[in-house]
Amino acid sequence: MDTTLLLHRPAVAATAPKPKTKRPCFSPEPTPIPIPDQNPVDMLLESFLALSDSSTVNLDLAFDRILESRACDSDKNDMIERALRLGSALTEAAMRSARERASMHNAVVWALSPDLTIKVFSLLDTQSVCHAAAACSFFHKYAADPLCYSNIDLTTVVPKVNNMVVSTMIQRAGKVLRSLKLGVVPCPPNASVGTSQALVYSMRNSTDVSGFSWNDKRSRQGKESFILSRSCLAPLIADGGTPGALLRRLHLYNIERMDNTAFGVALSACPSLLDLEIVGLHVELRQTLESVSRHCPLIERLYFESSKTGRDDSLKLPTCNDLVNNCPHLTSLSLRGFKLHDFKARVLVKGFHKLQHADFSTSYSITGDFLRNLGGNAGGSLLEVLNLRDCMHLRELEVSRLLSAILAGRFMHLRHLDISNREGLASDGDWYRRSYTPGFMSLAQVLEERPNLCIVADFPAEGSFLEEQMTSSDMNSDINSLSLMSSHTSDGLFASSSDSSYNSDQGSGNEGSPSSSHAIQEESSDEVDYL
Repeated sequence: MDTTLLLHRPAVAATAPKPKTKRPCFSPEPTPIPIPDQNPVDMLLESFLALSDSSTVNLDLAFDRILESRACDSDKNDMIERALRLGSALTEAAMRSARERASMHNAVVWALSPDLTIKVFSLLDTQSVCHAAAACSFFHKYAADPLCYSNIDLTTVVPKVNNMVVSTMIQRAGKVLRSLKLGVVPCPPNASVGTSQALVYSMRNSTDVSGFSWNDKRSRQGKESFILSRSCLAPLIADGGTPGALLRRLHLYNIERMDNTAFGVALSACPSLLDLEIVGLHVELRQTLESVSRHCPLIERLYFESSKTGRDDSLKLPTCNDLVNNCPHLTSLSLRGFKLHDFKARVLVKGFHKLQHADFSTSYSITGDFLRNLGGNAGGSLLEVLNLRDCMHLRELEVSRLLSAILAGRFMHLRHLDISNREGLASDGDWYRRSYTPGFMSLAQVLEERPNLCIVADFPAEGSFLEEQMTSSDMNSDINSLSLMSSHTSDGLFASSSDSSYNSDQGSGNEGSPSSSHAIQEESSDEVDYL
């Protein structure tokens, strides 16, 4: 072939028409992902909720038509009941969802962290914590923390708490429980310091400040559900005694069904107890102090007010010695309303080297002999408060000796002394002879040399208490004060639970004591039994 032809041949590729592009295939629109079948109940409820508010009349007419379509009355009644149940269930579901959304809103807008919220709740009293827990589920979550129940206070003016409530609170606290207060008090618990109002209920004074009748309560005890029984402290020994292991404070008021056995078992689960306050319980002084001596070696404050003023003489000298030896850290001791003899009081005051507060008010048998030779190296030198109010056998001579000892330089730390007596002081050697205007020659000198010492010496007018039973207002109007009251208040209580005097009793009970030097007749047994 001629090469020139090849060279001069026009390029076919350059002049040839371009091939037609391939026609694209038709592709249908993408099919949406099929949604699983919706629950028929959800579809029905959604359709129902889509009805406008103007459909209320149509809804009523539709329900009437359906109701009329039923043949018998029983079917119609059944239809109405089903409609009511469904409506109630729908309302409850809507309210629950509203609460959940509100809780989510609270969690978003609440400014405090969870730790701070729990800390704030832990500073509230028990009733306030329960109210906060009922406010919303957000607060309920944090109020369930054990720290919020470390200090449980379930004291009330009228019975409102039963064993189940106590058990629930102690279980919530668990091992962080530090303080437990239970029972019925006729006045706020803080009235136990510096007031003359008793915390023990009196059957003769059966209406408290709330207007609740104690006699009425006793008549309904079989039906009353708000009663604490002897087992109210049983949760302290649960889980091997974990709840009571670190308990520091235990206050019990007027739990009338408590007995020695149950109380002793509860104390055995509280080895770390520092503060024990017992008012109006039917437990013996001797057995209680024995339990404290065995199980509470760290005790620092012991307050025990008898429910039977002047009748409990169960305390024995060995029990006093064991308490002194086993509880050396005691700084405050109050034994009120017991038949406490002078030689036993001496053992207690002399034995507790750290004792600063001694309250033997309304003690039936104390004459004041135990105060002799105290205040120096013999013991009692750290006493700051000494309360002998309404000790019915307290003698004028022993009070004079005490004032002389103060002038002599003993009891240097004493800042409050209460020797008041609503029946006057007993004369030396003759209990029937009462002194309503004792002539303390050294009283003015003591007040002059010890300006920081408050001496309370209030006595009624001569014979006024013996002639008629005086009300508290009468007593306040007839009292002749022998001293100027300072701003300090008494650290103990004036137990006025008795509406009767001790006039039927004729002796202090110290006849056989080592420190007694006067023969006094034996007391009678017709004392009034309280509570």
